[in-house]
Amino acid sequence: MPSVLLDLRMVRGQLHGIARYALELARRLPALAPDLEFSALVPAKGLPDDLGELTPKIPLHRSRAGYLSPTEQPLLAYELTKLKPDLFHATSFSLPLFWPGKLVATLHDANHLALADQYTPVQAIYYKAVVGPRARLASALITVSDFSREELGKYLMMSPYRFQVIHNGVDSRFEPPTAREAQAFRERHELPERYVAVVGNAKPFKNLAMLAKFAEDLPVPLVLLAGKGAVAHETGLHENVIDLEQLPESEMALFYGAAAALLVPSKYEGFGLPALEAMAAGCPVIAADATALPEVVGNAAIRIAPDDFNAWREATLRILRDDTQRRELIELGRERAARFTWDTCAVQTLGVYRRVTRTNAS
Repeated sequence: MPSVLLDLRMVRGQLHGIARYALELARRLPALAPDLEFSALVPAKGLPDDLGELTPKIPLHRSRAGYLSPTEQPLLAYELTKLKPDLFHATSFSLPLFWPGKLVATLHDANHLALADQYTPVQAIYYKAVVGPRARLASALITVSDFSREELGKYLMMSPYRFQVIHNGVDSRFEPPTAREAQAFRERHELPERYVAVVGNAKPFKNLAMLAKFAEDLPVPLVLLAGKGAVAHETGLHENVIDLEQLPESEMALFYGAAAALLVPSKYEGFGLPALEAMAAGCPVIAADATALPEVVGNAAIRIAPDDFNAWREATLRILRDDTQRRELIELGRERAARFTWDTCAVQTLGVYRRVTRTNAS
């Protein structure tokens, strides 16, 4: 039975989009392909305890190859040689440079190269010295949007059509909460009856500092979910902001669904999963009209140039005051989100595995 090894080493702490992508595949693929043997590499300490339904039910191999650590490459090569998978799926930017086996690699965006000034020189070097050369030799390449395909082709200097676009999805648990569920969530986290949700980090391309230009003009607070308390300080988001440091995965749909709106001002996204999940949870979305976000939200969100803070302020105020527009956006958003499912993502990814393993057998 052919064996497939998935990389879950990046799953730690508050889940980001790439970690969720890897977990969603790991829990769906075995049921779709009982003729394949699945297992996964996980951090040395194992997976977090609070993953709930996202916890994969496949053999897990604790890895000493710390994700993007200085000793990662030799240790990763050693572990892959020892485990001998017929196919290794590198689900993020960490590709095994010294292992020559069948490799499927998912590269989610090119921001380490497109925005090199916002990362350390080591990260840019890693991308040029490891990711680029190994990607060119991969058995198959996946990315998550047409935008990312073009960016990766440009910055890695290869044909963008080496990449198959397979969109991320939304799990069915992301649905509008009942009024009682939303109220209980707000009370549990001491949040006001109305708030505007923001998800991100302090990296400049996330553009959270732009929100500081109008946050104090809003009649409700921004609730910032950024994983650590320093983000509000680093981005200048002081006035009219509640810093919600972390939430368990089981409450993310409630966080979106209990909000009056979600703001996604990012200047660079390879996909933009929070926007999609918020729409599925019945939350109106205002998103930057830039990079992959228009591809994801379509016409189901208000799209605004990322630097036009006056337009962001007016659009946010309009959603807070206009119940008719809110209801229209909620309906459009739910219809849009329904087009993106993790099941579809898993089925299309399995198709890539099939092609690679057939090539291996021929």
